[in-house]
Amino acid sequence: MNILIVLRKEMLEQWRTYKLLIVAAVLVVFGLISPLLAKLTPELLKAIPNMPPALALAIPAPMLADAVAQYVKNMSQFGILLALLMSMGSVAQEKERGTAAMLLMRPVSRETFLLAKFTALTITFAVSLVLAALGCWYYTLLLFQALDWGPFLALNGLVLVVFLDYIAMTLLCSTLARSQAAAAGLAFGGLVLLGGLGALPRIGDYLPGRLFSWGMALLIGKADPAWPALWVSLGLILVMLLVAGIIFRRQEL
Repeated sequence: MNILIVLRKEMLEQWRTYKLLIVAAVLVVFGLISPLLAKLTPELLKAIPNMPPALALAIPAPMLADAVAQYVKNMSQFGILLALLMSMGSVAQEKERGTAAMLLMRPVSRETFLLAKFTALTITFAVSLVLAALGCWYYTLLLFQALDWGPFLALNGLVLVVFLDYIAMTLLCSTLARSQAAAAGLAFGGLVLLGGLGALPRIGDYLPGRLFSWGMALLIGKADPAWPALWVSLGLILVMLLVAGIIFRRQEL
């Protein structure tokens, strides 16, 4: 069976289970409110009752960099969490229900099965991120000034790479696990592991989380390249998908 047919089936499932709508809605909301939060937070702090005037005066006025930082923070938190939640049952759930065995009785290879799932999730997150980026750009224009399109596109491209790393990791966990609950446990364990490693000096410079700071630096005009982190991130996606394919091929459904 052609991979496009399996991909069509996966995209229909993304739509019918509302995954596409959920991811798009959440990312768009946080894309829209990021510049708004950056603009209003200093005013809200100043409005705290009994705040000393000197402290109120010390609160800096909101800047364009604050809107960018808020956008990156929201994507790095809620986007990654969505990547885990939307991917964790992709394989394990189908193994539990027996639908994976039924589909693989047809001329569909297990690698095609996994690749179609990864591609469908990639499309879902890419489309949702584009909508979120458009919302953020528009509100930033209204509240601050226009963001440069080139660096902003580069930032969102790097954000998407990070999302794909976590999607690939979760697909691997879902392939390893026999149940959706076990897949969820493994995926959150992987999240904690990557987060812990990313916080370590030197090691963090080679992990996906480093791409967020690079993207932000691009947008505010600072030179802070992280090419090693990009190549490692792309390599991790490939390795995790290959390992998932090898494991899935050896499993009995």
